[in-house]
Amino acid sequence: MASEVSTNKLLRSGRRTVSSAEKAQAKEVSLRRIAGLFIPHRWSIATVTVTIVVSSVVALASPFLLRAVIDDALPHQNVTLLVWLVLGMVAVAAVTAALGVVQTWISTSVGQKVMHGLRTDVFSHLQRQSIAFFTRTRTGEVQSRITNDIGGMQSVVTSTATSLASNLTTVIGTLVAMLALSWQLTLVSLVVLPPSIWLTRRVARLRRAITAAQQRELADLNVIIDEGLSISAVQLTKTMGTGPALVERFTSSSERLVDLELRSQLAGRWRMAATTVVFAAIPAVIYLSAGLPFTAGAMTIGTLVAFTTLQAGLFRPILGLLNVGVSLVSSLALFARIFEYLDLLVEVDDPVSPVDIDAARVEGHVRAEDVTFTYPGSDVAAVAGVSLDVPAGSTLALVGETGSGKSTLASLVARLHDPDAGRITIDGVDLRDMRLADLARIVGVVSQETYLLHTTVRENLRYARPDATDAEIEAAARAAQIHDLIAGLPEGYDTVVGSRGHRFSGGEKQRIAIARTVLRNPRVLVLDEATSALDTETERAVQRALDELSRGRTTITIAHRLSTVRDADQIVVIDHGRIVESGTHDSLVARHGRYASLAA
Repeated sequence: MASEVSTNKLLRSGRRTVSSAEKAQAKEVSLRRIAGLFIPHRWSIATVTVTIVVSSVVALASPFLLRAVIDDALPHQNVTLLVWLVLGMVAVAAVTAALGVVQTWISTSVGQKVMHGLRTDVFSHLQRQSIAFFTRTRTGEVQSRITNDIGGMQSVVTSTATSLASNLTTVIGTLVAMLALSWQLTLVSLVVLPPSIWLTRRVARLRRAITAAQQRELADLNVIIDEGLSISAVQLTKTMGTGPALVERFTSSSERLVDLELRSQLAGRWRMAATTVVFAAIPAVIYLSAGLPFTAGAMTIGTLVAFTTLQAGLFRPILGLLNVGVSLVSSLALFARIFEYLDLLVEVDDPVSPVDIDAARVEGHVRAEDVTFTYPGSDVAAVAGVSLDVPAGSTLALVGETGSGKSTLASLVARLHDPDAGRITIDGVDLRDMRLADLARIVGVVSQETYLLHTTVRENLRYARPDATDAEIEAAARAAQIHDLIAGLPEGYDTVVGSRGHRFSGGEKQRIAIARTVLRNPRVLVLDEATSALDTETERAVQRALDELSRGRTTITIAHRLSTVRDADQIVVIDHGRIVESGTHDSLVARHGRYASLAA
């Protein structure tokens, strides 16, 4: 509740309101769950803890050596003793410094491994999310959580555990030594602890709210960068003349980040400064106490100097512990955002007991049995009660007006979604009983929207099959009728395609995508309006490549231009998610029904 209040106060300026999703991010995060991240590294942490304890114990010898110098060696001009004491001080410094290097190396290694684990866990978990998740989530937001949020945890996961152990050990050891010297002065030294702890808790809550706001704003900035600096976005900005408005939007977001960073750094600074001043005043109070008439002569000068040295060394780890508490509480906002993604349910996942399938032996007989599917948030079924039978090696064409449900049905065959009712099978096996990797080898998709990676042509093709040889890559390109064009480029297959394949035209990108699918050699092929955005001449070239690709495979084609499906073994007309007609081209034209009106 306190974090919600703080967040609302922080954002009360009117720039934005806190959504229910953002409030959910501020929910309490279990410290046990955070500690669980370090369990695989428990032996390394134990080694660091032992190192810290040894270092702290060794360091405690310095004040006692100093007392011996002042009370014994100097007054009695005992040079031998003085030399040994000085050598002891140097040895203590050397040992603690060496142990400090070991401690830093191990703790940093553990912290980096924890961050690596978080990054890979989030990335792999998001890879398993359905298309619906990426439809409703901004790309910049996803990138920000993987990079900025996990990066913001670095100091916490790298140094919090060791700092906690180091400071706690030092505090306990120092207190024992101080009590051994003077329990009265020890009580005087600790009088400031209760108010300091109270102030620290308040500062931690405030910084946690600010940290959550910072990460949301940073995510917004990432979204602006992602949406404003891609090749497509730059083209749109230049043609629409919206560059100045986009710069202003970026500037405003950046200014809000500056304001939040200032608030984060200054949050509770005056309160902590007051505590520091009080801590600094304690030695003066100790000197005053030692010099009062009723305490004068109660302790030696060496004891007084040793005690104040210990006392000065006590407040540094105490402040360190308090700051660790502030950092840990502040970082809970980051952990909440990361755990929110890790806790996302996987809507389309591998089955618990998958059916073993040899992709090389799959025939490709596809059946849809009374399939119904509704997109989340919609009240109308995109596909309703659809049943289809596509024999192995045959061609099915799905036709219908835009929004009729053709692409949805195709996405169900590729298992980008799971049906709400009914089932889809290949060779009698329900897609939900197959491993996703097996299904990806069986079903290939070529869509209207071709995505190429910002790398070479060769690597874009090899993405489909990492073990493919150069000869196999060139054979696939020949089948897609794109080899001659690629070979004619100055760098051939090592030509970088550019962002999203911008180096090539739409038809060329389509044929590269077809070559990529040829390389995978799927038994079932889904062509989702693969030529709808192309001019007539380019469409012919791509269609020849598609005809070559379809030969001998079970092919499901979603057609925008009916001329491309005239020779299909079966044509199905879909309207509002339901099958209204099916048959061959000639039989459907003869009926003078919906297909005939589309073909007219």
